[in-house]
Amino acid sequence: MKTLTYAAACGVACAAIGAACWSWNAHSAPHAAPAPRARSADAPIVFAPDDPQLSYLKIATVDAGALPVAEPVAGRIAYDETRTSRIASPVLGRVTGQRVEIGDSVRAGDLLAELDSPDLAAAQADARKADADEERKRLALARARMLLDADVLARKDFENADADYRQADAEARRARQRIANLHAGSTVDGRFGLRAPIAGIVADKQINVGQEVRPDQATPLLVISDLRRVWAIADVPERVAAGLKRGQAVSVETDAFPGQAMRGTLERIGVAVDPVTRRVQVRCVLDNPDGRLKPDMFARIAFLSGDGAANALALPNSALFTDGDDTYVYVQRATGTFEKRRVHVALGGQQRSFVDMGLQPHERVVTEGALLLNAEGADHAG
Repeated sequence: MKTLTYAAACGVACAAIGAACWSWNAHSAPHAAPAPRARSADAPIVFAPDDPQLSYLKIATVDAGALPVAEPVAGRIAYDETRTSRIASPVLGRVTGQRVEIGDSVRAGDLLAELDSPDLAAAQADARKADADEERKRLALARARMLLDADVLARKDFENADADYRQADAEARRARQRIANLHAGSTVDGRFGLRAPIAGIVADKQINVGQEVRPDQATPLLVISDLRRVWAIADVPERVAAGLKRGQAVSVETDAFPGQAMRGTLERIGVAVDPVTRRVQVRCVLDNPDGRLKPDMFARIAFLSGDGAANALALPNSALFTDGDDTYVYVQRATGTFEKRRVHVALGGQQRSFVDMGLQPHERVVTEGALLLNAEGADHAG
């Protein structure tokens, strides 16, 4: 009986202790946090106006443009040779003075340099002698005609005088023409003025005081060009050249002005394929009113489809990112609010690509920091 009573008492005591422990845990343990609500991958990402992460983003407005027919090709800016003059000295001599430097603007006929030329001095002396001989024989012919009319001179002598005058006249014409070809008609004693044949900018100068110059020099003394119009020259693959035509619109971008595409026109297409490179040289014309395009700048030339109608949006490659099999961008819907948008890339390039679906002109797109936004969206979606 004692044993049973003791066992019952122990059971009651254990039950009381267990109930007390359950009551303490129920009142002392913290409540579990509710599971986070999943965020839709298509929901916009919203930042507070003063969120420091916004400083890592760059946003730009996208504009409509023409879709290139192929990836841009490498080229270079060159002088428009129809508006360029490479000047050499027409006489052998020494430079005694120079009047211009590189970058100076000149007008047609402006004095560029002064030369001292013994050869020109000899030519001028020959011209003066020829003029004097012509005048003397002209007067002799006039006297012979008077004597012939008076039956004092034989006709044979008159014909000799006439022949002498004609020879002297031809020699004088030859000497004067030589001076005229040198554009030295107003100079004397071998002083020659080298003048600008066209208006433009002095683009190159290889002339200095004391330098000896000659007509057969390999390099020009000065280069003058009207840089308000320049050429863009490129060698394109033959498969691309087959689809090009004269008058087609082109878009040219240089390393000096990234993201600033300049429009031009395809003017010439080569008639032969280079047997080594299998490429065809093409030449485009660009207006350059502010002179920012410099000859020998590297350029990327894109040949636009059709008549250059606006049918694509150009984006820097930093604005695009892939998620699975699709390409996306982030569009700014409002200040601090960004929407993930799927787009279709019609043509990809090394630095920028062309999108023809998924965006509208004048929308604001994140051009730098899109990957950061995508990672932020993935964190919230998880």
